[in-house]
Amino acid sequence: MKKVLLAMVLSLALVSLEAQSDKIYHSWGMEFILSGADMNNSGTDVNTNMRFTLFFHTQQFINFDLNDNVGLFTGFAIRNVGLIMEDYYQLVTAGTDVDQGHPDYNKNTKIKHRSYTLGFPLAFKIGSFDNNYFFYAGGEYEWNFAYKQKKFIDGEKYKFTDGTSDRMNPWIPSLFAGVQLPGGVNLKFKYYLKDFLNHDFTGTDFGEPVDYSQFESSNIWYISLAFILNRKQFNKIMKEAEEFRSASR
Repeated sequence: MKKVLLAMVLSLALVSLEAQSDKIYHSWGMEFILSGADMNNSGTDVNTNMRFTLFFHTQQFINFDLNDNVGLFTGFAIRNVGLIMEDYYQLVTAGTDVDQGHPDYNKNTKIKHRSYTLGFPLAFKIGSFDNNYFFYAGGEYEWNFAYKQKKFIDGEKYKFTDGTSDRMNPWIPSLFAGVQLPGGVNLKFKYYLKDFLNHDFTGTDFGEPVDYSQFESSNIWYISLAFILNRKQFNKIMKEAEEFRSASR
């Protein structure tokens, strides 16, 4: 928690600097995320569904432009990330072996694990900043919190939340790359370098014993569409809106 508070204080301090220089400025936006996962259970690839989320995603960046073509950005972001497993009881029951006698074995079963993350990115960018057109790549370190798990059995839903649950790894690094397009549209690909689920967790889920060491991998990846504005774009939009209002009078 101390790491999180320190990182947030530093990020907010950087935000206060953005008004001091045209080369240091603030950008912000939201994000639509389409994610999947590379999962393996006891040597078997797990059938995972794509996951689309709109809420709640926010990004706040501080940009450091060395010139009009080369720069850096950092900041913080909050996202809703997770994974979806199909056919759960065909792969996982009370132990590592499939239990065909389980009462839900032949039912349509789906398990969803999700968490909110607080991330701290650092990236290099190159392009034309005056035109808001550039490519970027970097890494991010994210803290998992507000865990939720849902189970669907033939359409019937069960769920529970567990705060900063031991079921997930608390800190996960990632690599990302993307392109910022004029007008604010931003496309990005991200891959998490550490498993989402904690291999060391043993306990109960929905009253049944579980052993997460069966999950040999649970790496999440995603493609996102974002709309990110910087100070110059925001001022331009406000100016055009004022001109439109004046012309309409």
